[in-house]
Amino acid sequence: MKKVTVVGAGNVGATVANVLAHEDLVKEIALVDIKGDLAKGKSLDSWQQAPIDHYSTILSGSDDYAITEGSDIVVITAGIPRKPGMTRDDLINTNAGIVGGVTESILKYSKNPIIIVVSNPLDTMTYVAFKKSGLPANKVIGMAGVLDTARYRAFLATALNVSPKDIQAVLMGGHGDTMVPLPRYTTVGGIPVSELIDKDTLNAIVDRTKGGGGELVALMGTSAWYAPGAAAAQMVSSIVRDENRILPCCVRMEGQYGLKDVFVGCPVKLGKNGVEQIIELKLDKDELALLHASADAVKETMDIYDRMV
Repeated sequence: MKKVTVVGAGNVGATVANVLAHEDLVKEIALVDIKGDLAKGKSLDSWQQAPIDHYSTILSGSDDYAITEGSDIVVITAGIPRKPGMTRDDLINTNAGIVGGVTESILKYSKNPIIIVVSNPLDTMTYVAFKKSGLPANKVIGMAGVLDTARYRAFLATALNVSPKDIQAVLMGGHGDTMVPLPRYTTVGGIPVSELIDKDTLNAIVDRTKGGGGELVALMGTSAWYAPGAAAAQMVSSIVRDENRILPCCVRMEGQYGLKDVFVGCPVKLGKNGVEQIIELKLDKDELALLHASADAVKETMDIYDRMV
Protein backbone atom coordinates (compact mmCIF):
# COMPACT_ATOMS: atom_id res chain seq x y z
CA MET A 1 0.00 0.00 0.00
CA LYS A 2 1.37 3.36 -1.03
CA LYS A 3 -1.27 6.03 -0.42
CA VAL A 4 -3.63 7.14 2.35
CA THR A 5 -6.21 9.89 2.06
CA VAL A 6 -7.61 11.76 5.05
CA VAL A 7 -10.82 13.70 4.42
CA GLY A 8 -11.26 16.62 6.78
CA ALA A 9 -8.33 18.85 7.76
CA GLY A 10 -9.69 19.81 11.16
CA ASN A 11 -8.01 18.81 14.40
CA VAL A 12 -8.78 15.09 14.11
CA GLY A 13 -7.95 14.73 10.42
CA ALA A 14 -4.72 16.71 10.71
CA THR A 15 -3.70 14.55 13.68
CA VAL A 16 -4.35 11.35 11.71
CA ALA A 17 -2.18 12.61 8.86
CA ASN A 18 0.62 13.80 11.14
CA VAL A 19 0.75 10.60 13.22
CA LEU A 20 0.82 8.46 10.06
CA ALA A 21 3.54 10.60 8.49
CA HIS A 22 5.72 10.02 11.55
CA GLU A 23 5.30 6.26 11.17
CA ASP A 24 6.67 6.44 7.59
CA LEU A 25 4.19 3.78 6.51
CA VAL A 26 3.25 4.98 3.05
CA LYS A 27 4.76 7.05 0.28
CA GLU A 28 2.00 9.65 0.19
CA ILE A 29 -0.77 11.14 2.34
CA ALA A 30 -3.44 13.33 0.75
CA LEU A 31 -5.39 15.71 3.00
CA VAL A 32 -8.71 16.93 1.58
CA ASP A 33 -11.02 19.61 2.96
CA ILE A 34 -13.66 21.97 1.57
CA LYS A 35 -11.32 24.66 2.92
CA GLY A 36 -8.58 23.89 0.42
CA ASP A 37 -6.06 26.34 1.84
CA LEU A 38 -6.46 24.80 5.29
CA ALA A 39 -5.64 21.34 3.89
CA LYS A 40 -2.72 22.75 1.91
CA GLY A 41 -1.41 24.63 4.93
CA LYS A 42 -1.59 21.74 7.39
CA SER A 43 -0.06 19.26 4.94
CA LEU A 44 2.73 21.73 4.12
CA ASP A 45 3.37 22.27 7.84
CA SER A 46 3.66 18.50 8.39
CA TRP A 47 5.92 18.11 5.36
CA GLN A 48 8.23 20.81 6.74
CA GLN A 49 8.38 18.77 9.95
CA ALA A 50 9.79 15.78 8.03
CA PRO A 51 13.47 16.87 8.06
CA ILE A 52 13.24 17.44 11.82
CA ASP A 53 11.51 14.19 12.78
CA HIS A 54 13.07 12.09 10.00
CA TYR A 55 10.25 10.72 7.87
CA SER A 56 9.87 10.53 4.10
CA THR A 57 6.09 10.36 3.66
CA ILE A 58 5.02 13.17 1.34
CA LEU A 59 1.96 15.18 2.38
CA SER A 60 -0.21 17.30 0.11
CA GLY A 61 -3.53 19.07 0.58
CA SER A 62 -6.40 20.33 -1.58
CA ASP A 63 -10.14 20.81 -1.91
CA ASP A 64 -10.05 18.81 -5.15
CA TYR A 65 -10.67 15.06 -4.81
CA ALA A 66 -8.42 14.42 -7.81
CA ILE A 67 -5.57 14.55 -5.30
CA THR A 68 -6.92 11.31 -3.76
CA GLU A 69 -6.53 9.21 -6.91
CA GLY A 70 -5.25 5.72 -6.26
CA SER A 71 -5.80 5.73 -2.49
CA ASP A 72 -5.48 2.39 -0.73
CA ILE A 73 -7.08 3.60 2.52
CA VAL A 74 -9.36 6.58 3.14
CA VAL A 75 -10.04 7.99 6.62
CA ILE A 76 -13.20 10.12 6.78
CA THR A 77 -13.24 12.67 9.60
CA ALA A 78 -15.49 15.23 7.88
CA GLY A 79 -18.71 16.33 9.56
CA ILE A 80 -20.05 18.82 12.07
CA PRO A 81 -20.44 18.46 15.84
CA ARG A 82 -23.90 18.56 17.37
CA LYS A 83 -24.80 22.17 18.13
CA PRO A 84 -27.17 23.62 20.75
CA GLY A 85 -30.79 23.17 19.67
CA MET A 86 -29.85 20.54 17.10
CA THR A 87 -31.83 17.31 17.28
CA ARG A 88 -30.30 13.89 16.74
CA ASP A 89 -32.22 13.69 13.45
CA ASP A 90 -30.73 17.01 12.32
CA LEU A 91 -27.20 15.82 13.07
CA ILE A 92 -27.73 12.52 11.27
CA ASN A 93 -29.24 14.28 8.25
CA THR A 94 -26.42 16.82 8.00
CA ASN A 95 -23.51 14.47 8.54
CA ALA A 96 -25.03 11.71 6.40
CA GLY A 97 -25.06 14.20 3.55
CA ILE A 98 -21.43 15.07 4.18
CA VAL A 99 -20.19 11.48 4.63
CA GLY A 100 -22.27 10.22 1.71
CA GLY A 101 -20.92 12.94 -0.57
CA VAL A 102 -17.36 12.31 0.54
CA THR A 103 -17.72 8.58 -0.11
CA GLU A 104 -19.06 9.14 -3.63
CA SER A 105 -16.27 11.63 -4.41
CA ILE A 106 -13.58 9.24 -3.17
CA LEU A 107 -14.85 6.38 -5.32
CA LYS A 108 -14.56 8.50 -8.46
CA TYR A 109 -10.79 8.32 -8.08
CA SER A 110 -10.09 5.13 -6.11
CA LYS A 111 -11.73 1.86 -7.13
CA ASN A 112 -11.46 -0.39 -4.11
CA PRO A 113 -10.20 1.47 -1.05
CA ILE A 114 -10.60 0.50 2.58
CA ILE A 115 -12.67 3.20 4.31
CA ILE A 116 -12.28 4.08 7.99
CA VAL A 117 -15.02 6.35 9.35
CA VAL A 118 -14.44 8.70 12.27
CA SER A 119 -17.38 11.09 11.73
CA ASN A 120 -20.24 11.12 14.25
CA PRO A 121 -22.67 9.63 15.02
CA LEU A 122 -20.00 7.02 14.33
CA ASP A 123 -21.95 3.80 13.96
CA THR A 124 -24.57 5.34 11.66
CA MET A 125 -21.99 7.19 9.56
CA THR A 126 -20.14 3.91 9.02
CA TYR A 127 -23.45 2.48 7.77
CA VAL A 128 -23.84 5.49 5.44
CA ALA A 129 -20.38 4.95 3.96
CA PHE A 130 -21.15 1.25 3.51
CA LYS A 131 -24.42 1.96 1.71
CA LYS A 132 -23.00 4.72 -0.49
CA SER A 133 -19.80 2.91 -1.43
CA GLY A 134 -21.17 -0.49 -2.37
CA LEU A 135 -17.94 -1.94 -0.99
CA PRO A 136 -17.91 -5.26 0.88
CA ALA A 137 -18.45 -4.97 4.63
CA ASN A 138 -14.87 -5.91 5.47
CA LYS A 139 -13.69 -2.72 3.74
CA VAL A 140 -15.86 -0.22 5.62
CA ILE A 141 -14.89 0.14 9.27
CA GLY A 142 -15.73 2.60 12.04
CA MET A 143 -13.19 3.96 14.51
CA ALA A 144 -14.66 4.00 18.01
CA GLY A 145 -13.53 1.03 20.06
CA VAL A 146 -9.82 1.82 19.76
CA LEU A 147 -10.49 5.28 21.19
CA ASP A 148 -12.94 4.12 23.86
CA THR A 149 -10.65 1.35 25.11
CA ALA A 150 -7.74 3.81 25.15
CA ARG A 151 -9.72 6.08 27.46
CA TYR A 152 -10.70 3.13 29.64
CA ARG A 153 -7.08 1.95 29.85
CA ALA A 154 -5.80 5.46 30.57
CA PHE A 155 -8.23 5.86 33.48
CA LEU A 156 -7.22 2.45 34.83
CA ALA A 157 -3.52 3.31 34.52
CA THR A 158 -4.07 6.44 36.59
CA ALA A 159 -6.11 4.62 39.25
CA LEU A 160 -3.62 1.76 39.54
CA ASN A 161 -0.48 3.88 39.09
CA VAL A 162 0.81 1.56 36.35
CA SER A 163 1.91 2.00 32.76
CA PRO A 164 -0.94 2.02 30.24
CA LYS A 165 1.30 -0.16 28.07
CA ASP A 166 0.51 -3.13 30.30
CA ILE A 167 -3.29 -2.80 30.20
CA GLN A 168 -5.33 -4.79 27.71
CA ALA A 169 -9.08 -4.33 27.43
CA VAL A 170 -12.12 -5.10 25.29
CA LEU A 171 -15.06 -2.80 24.73
CA MET A 172 -18.09 -3.50 22.55
CA GLY A 173 -21.33 -1.97 21.31
CA GLY A 174 -22.15 1.49 20.05
CA HIS A 175 -20.01 4.60 20.43
CA GLY A 176 -21.57 6.59 23.25
CA ASP A 177 -23.58 6.08 26.42
CA THR A 178 -24.59 2.53 25.46
CA MET A 179 -21.04 1.23 24.93
CA VAL A 180 -20.24 -2.01 26.74
CA PRO A 181 -16.85 -2.14 28.53
CA LEU A 182 -16.01 -5.70 29.59
CA PRO A 183 -14.07 -5.77 32.88
CA ARG A 184 -14.00 -9.58 32.66
CA TYR A 185 -11.73 -9.23 29.61
CA THR A 186 -9.53 -6.51 31.13
CA THR A 187 -6.02 -7.42 32.29
CA VAL A 188 -2.99 -5.61 33.68
CA GLY A 189 0.24 -7.37 32.78
CA GLY A 190 -1.86 -10.52 32.30
CA ILE A 191 -3.52 -10.15 35.74
CA PRO A 192 -7.33 -9.82 35.76
CA VAL A 193 -8.15 -6.23 36.69
CA SER A 194 -10.68 -7.44 39.27
CA GLU A 195 -7.75 -8.69 41.38
CA LEU A 196 -6.17 -5.23 41.47
CA ILE A 197 -9.06 -2.82 41.95
CA ASP A 198 -12.30 -2.79 43.92
CA LYS A 199 -15.63 -3.14 42.16
CA ASP A 200 -16.93 0.35 42.95
CA THR A 201 -13.81 2.04 41.61
CA LEU A 202 -13.91 -0.11 38.48
CA ASN A 203 -17.58 0.72 37.90
CA ALA A 204 -16.81 4.43 38.28
CA ILE A 205 -14.07 4.11 35.65
CA VAL A 206 -16.47 2.31 33.30
CA ASP A 207 -18.99 5.14 33.73
CA ARG A 208 -16.30 7.76 33.12
CA THR A 209 -15.29 5.93 29.94
CA LYS A 210 -18.86 6.06 28.64
CA GLY A 211 -18.85 9.82 29.07
CA GLY A 212 -15.24 10.29 28.03
CA GLY A 213 -15.99 12.39 24.96
CA GLY A 214 -18.39 14.65 26.82
CA GLU A 215 -15.85 15.23 29.60
CA LEU A 216 -13.37 16.63 27.09
CA VAL A 217 -15.97 18.80 25.37
CA ALA A 218 -16.85 20.30 28.77
CA LEU A 219 -13.17 21.02 29.44
CA MET A 220 -12.17 22.38 26.03
CA GLY A 221 -15.41 23.53 24.44
CA THR A 222 -14.75 21.24 21.49
CA SER A 223 -14.25 17.56 20.72
CA ALA A 224 -11.01 15.69 21.37
CA TRP A 225 -8.48 15.18 18.61
CA TYR A 226 -5.15 13.74 19.81
CA ALA A 227 -6.50 10.36 20.95
CA PRO A 228 -9.13 10.01 18.17
CA GLY A 229 -6.53 10.85 15.53
CA ALA A 230 -4.00 8.41 16.96
CA ALA A 231 -6.70 5.72 17.20
CA ALA A 232 -7.56 6.00 13.50
CA ALA A 233 -3.87 6.00 12.64
CA GLN A 234 -3.37 2.78 14.61
CA MET A 235 -6.06 1.09 12.52
CA VAL A 236 -4.40 2.30 9.31
CA SER A 237 -1.05 1.01 10.54
CA SER A 238 -2.38 -2.49 11.23
CA ILE A 239 -3.88 -2.63 7.74
CA VAL A 240 -0.85 -1.26 5.88
CA ARG A 241 1.56 -3.53 7.74
CA ASP A 242 -0.84 -6.48 7.50
CA GLU A 243 -0.27 -7.01 11.21
CA ASN A 244 -3.60 -8.71 11.92
CA ARG A 245 -3.84 -6.81 15.18
CA ILE A 246 -6.93 -7.53 17.27
CA LEU A 247 -8.62 -4.18 17.81
CA PRO A 248 -12.18 -3.17 18.73
CA CYS A 249 -13.81 -1.60 15.68
CA CYS A 250 -17.29 -0.76 14.42
CA VAL A 251 -18.24 -3.37 11.82
CA ARG A 252 -21.30 -4.84 10.18
CA MET A 253 -22.67 -7.80 12.09
CA GLU A 254 -23.80 -10.69 9.91
CA GLY A 255 -25.10 -13.07 12.56
CA GLN A 256 -22.31 -12.77 15.11
CA TYR A 257 -23.56 -12.37 18.69
CA GLY A 258 -27.08 -12.91 17.36
CA LEU A 259 -26.96 -9.56 15.54
CA LYS A 260 -27.54 -8.93 11.85
CA ASP A 261 -27.34 -5.91 9.53
CA VAL A 262 -26.26 -3.52 12.27
CA PHE A 263 -22.94 -1.70 12.75
CA VAL A 264 -21.55 -2.05 16.28
CA GLY A 265 -18.17 -2.39 17.92
CA CYS A 266 -16.50 -5.71 18.63
CA PRO A 267 -12.97 -7.16 18.52
CA VAL A 268 -11.76 -7.81 14.98
CA LYS A 269 -8.56 -8.86 13.27
CA LEU A 270 -7.32 -5.99 11.06
CA GLY A 271 -5.06 -6.81 8.13
CA LYS A 272 -4.38 -5.99 4.50
CA ASN A 273 -7.98 -6.74 3.44
CA GLY A 274 -9.50 -4.68 6.23
CA VAL A 275 -11.53 -6.83 8.60
CA GLU A 276 -9.96 -10.25 8.29
CA GLN A 277 -12.09 -11.79 11.05
CA ILE A 278 -14.83 -10.78 13.47
CA ILE A 279 -13.99 -12.40 16.79
CA GLU A 280 -16.86 -13.82 18.82
CA LEU A 281 -16.27 -13.76 22.55
CA LYS A 282 -18.17 -16.04 24.89
CA LEU A 283 -20.27 -13.35 26.55
CA ASP A 284 -22.36 -14.18 29.58
CA LYS A 285 -26.10 -13.48 29.64
CA ASP A 286 -25.80 -10.00 31.15
CA GLU A 287 -23.01 -8.91 28.78
CA LEU A 288 -24.95 -10.15 25.77
CA ALA A 289 -28.07 -8.32 26.94
CA LEU A 290 -26.09 -5.07 27.21
CA LEU A 291 -24.63 -5.59 23.73
CA HIS A 292 -28.08 -6.18 22.23
CA ALA A 293 -29.46 -3.09 23.99
CA SER A 294 -26.59 -1.06 22.55
CA ALA A 295 -27.20 -2.51 19.08
CA ASP A 296 -30.89 -1.61 19.35
CA ALA A 297 -29.94 2.01 20.07
CA VAL A 298 -27.65 2.05 17.02
CA LYS A 299 -30.37 0.49 14.85
CA GLU A 300 -32.71 3.33 15.79
CA THR A 301 -30.27 5.87 14.33
CA MET A 302 -29.67 3.71 11.26
CA ASP A 303 -33.44 3.61 10.74
CA ILE A 304 -33.56 7.43 10.92
CA TYR A 305 -31.09 7.55 8.04
CA ASP A 306 -33.01 4.93 6.05
CA ARG A 307 -36.18 7.03 6.34
CA MET A 308 -34.30 10.05 5.02
CA VAL A 309 -33.09 8.44 1.80
